[in-house]
Amino acid sequence: MISMDISDKCLNGNGVAKNGVFGEECPPVKPLSFIDQTLRVRADALCSLLRKKYSKDPSFYVRVPGRVNIIGEHIDYSGYGVLPSAIQHDMLLCVAVEDLGTSGKSPSIFLTNINDCYQDFKGSMDELVIQKPPSWHDYFLCGIHGILHDLKDEVAKEHIKEKKAVSSIYVAVDGTIPPCSGLSSSSSLVSAAALATAYAMKVKLSKLVLASISARTERNVGTEGGGMDQAIAFLASEGCAKLIEFNPLRCHDVRLPEGASLVVAHSLATINKAAGSEYNTRVVECRLAAQVIAKHQGFAWQKIRTLGELEAAVSKNVSKNDSLHCALSLVETELHEEPYSKEELLKLLDISEAELIKLSLNANTTHLQSFKLKQRASHVYQEAIRVLEFENECLKNLNVTAGGDYNSKKTLEKLGELMNSSHASLRDLYECSHPQLDQLVNLCQKKCFGARLTGAGWGGCVVALTTNSAADGFVEYLKENFYSSVKQLPTCSDKNSIVFRTNLECGAVVYDDDGKAPH
Repeated sequence: MISMDISDKCLNGNGVAKNGVFGEECPPVKPLSFIDQTLRVRADALCSLLRKKYSKDPSFYVRVPGRVNIIGEHIDYSGYGVLPSAIQHDMLLCVAVEDLGTSGKSPSIFLTNINDCYQDFKGSMDELVIQKPPSWHDYFLCGIHGILHDLKDEVAKEHIKEKKAVSSIYVAVDGTIPPCSGLSSSSSLVSAAALATAYAMKVKLSKLVLASISARTERNVGTEGGGMDQAIAFLASEGCAKLIEFNPLRCHDVRLPEGASLVVAHSLATINKAAGSEYNTRVVECRLAAQVIAKHQGFAWQKIRTLGELEAAVSKNVSKNDSLHCALSLVETELHEEPYSKEELLKLLDISEAELIKLSLNANTTHLQSFKLKQRASHVYQEAIRVLEFENECLKNLNVTAGGDYNSKKTLEKLGELMNSSHASLRDLYECSHPQLDQLVNLCQKKCFGARLTGAGWGGCVVALTTNSAADGFVEYLKENFYSSVKQLPTCSDKNSIVFRTNLECGAVVYDDDGKAPH
């Protein structure tokens, strides 16, 4: 094995922070005695599976949580801040490392899953082949790829010179995040794989760098995600949400009002965003909206990739709120309601179809002939404003002095209104909801402060804001009124992962009997 220390300054491109809130802080490494009883049962089952399948004893364990995004949907890839929290559902890995030394053997990856819905996998670490659309193991391969291949060229040349430094890895996986639920099952697996690979190689990476590498490498499955899922996976703090911002990646804690509680409920409709073009279509429509407005404003539109970059170009020396409203006003004046045809865009931008593909589209959107630009851009800027307002309402709670007249219920009502507005925008402007999602949201909104779809949409989960005292009753209300007639749950799911009261969890952790991080 090799030992290396790659700091944030080595990876300062593609949105990786030079100076984030966590700086050089790495994911914690804790002794196995820190595992609670519930996690211990799962860890023991994985250990038994690893021994049964591969006759290997564990070297260490990795736990990476799923997440629920409270507000700020479909805006991270446009460069805007989001407000997620980590949840108790997670990916747990049991990892055995085989140091090949100078044997000359080719390093391999062996994967097995405790859930027999997923087939075992064996592959070469020298030749990582990531399929599109992906199977479950392809997400794990993305994480490995991020460590072995996606680091900046100068880092790779300096630190990963000899293939013998790469060990074979045997991994048993247990995930409690429902797949295709909007709770980051895919990204948590990518992030867990990246952390496990780095730890197995004794590579010391900060949380910020791991988050950035994981976000970048997941794009190998074909989805142009924005980085929220991977960031909260590593940066989450127990007991609070995080406002995560990008370019550079940074974050800070946001505490919900006292007595607030979040409930997550599955709509029972699912979609794999990497298997279709809906998600990437929205990314492209946002990009084109920014480029068309930039063209109208006389900017070098070819250099504009996101609505965030457009906003920065058109608004100078004003507050963030004023800047967003200025950008939103340009959407109203510069874009028309009707969808733009591909022919109209080629004429407007004065480019060929080949140039459009190169500058604006991606691999699975080249077939598109029609693009809704005004609706998508309107949602992004409005949602970014809602995130700012949501944080400001939460800050009021912290700023109240003893004897103040702060009204927690009023704040919860305001936060709920923002969540309800978010869902309406996602449904009507971004068109990423689903009839079952809307039905569940409507049911939730009758008995809570606010509810909205969370995650990519087109199915998946709802997040609802209620109180600690009402949360358990709210869960029972949903079971009686939405789930009572359900005969079959989504594949590889159980009732405890379909509707639950969330815990605000910490980020990724390594469990190792040595209890020592690489150095």
